[in-house]
Amino acid sequence: MDLYYNQYGESGPPLIVLHGLLGGHGNWHTLSRTAFQTVARVYAVDQRNHGRSPHVERIDYPSMAGDLRSFIDRHQLAPASLLGHSMGGKTAMQTALSHPGRVDRLIVVDMAPKAYPPHHTQLLEAVARIDPTDYERRDEIDAALAEDVPSWPIRQFLLKNLNYDGEQYTWRMNLDAIRAHYDEITAAITADTTFDGPTLFVRGGESEYVAEEDRDEIRGLFPNAELVTIEEAGHWVHADAPDALAEVVTDFLTDAG
Repeated sequence: MDLYYNQYGESGPPLIVLHGLLGGHGNWHTLSRTAFQTVARVYAVDQRNHGRSPHVERIDYPSMAGDLRSFIDRHQLAPASLLGHSMGGKTAMQTALSHPGRVDRLIVVDMAPKAYPPHHTQLLEAVARIDPTDYERRDEIDAALAEDVPSWPIRQFLLKNLNYDGEQYTWRMNLDAIRAHYDEITAAITADTTFDGPTLFVRGGESEYVAEEDRDEIRGLFPNAELVTIEEAGHWVHADAPDALAEVVTDFLTDAG
């Protein structure tokens, strides 16, 4: 699997950044270009069935961890630091547990290793009802999507998945595969080993994704994990509090301890 990526910077230790469900590498463009690039050579990737990366039938964490292992090997990045948000956080966790020799430091943004309820089912169904090829303008797709998704910020996030080839619009993500394997995307991370390297979990203070009772499970898999809360942020920590997140991440990456 040859994952699509954007690189930021030519020097420093490698940092691979992983987006969440229905996202893409561009979600992390600003932080990668500014703060992260000052301390690392950044690779923001599209995971399988997202963005410009290949569309395949399967999507689960062992497969995505395998994709990332291959990416690290292909670009000779080992050991690389990993930063993942939401679904990308679980990919990062699985990679660190399955391929610890290829991972230096692990950063997980607003995600625990546990299973989650199917929060996105209605959203996925709403997107599936829209065939972009039926429309000539982006605002028409936005209006159609608004019937089921009234939140303007969520619609703008979803519409970043639109591709226009000069003749018609299509979705960049492999919606069929994502819907078919959604249970595996919400599933818990499992492993027989631990990742003992430096690990940082960052949660939003206004998010419910990482609860106090998750600390024991996190420490069980990642014994050296530190949990930091950014109080003013929700689940989209990098959008709600980019400066605070940038400071936490860059301090962690440059900590010699």
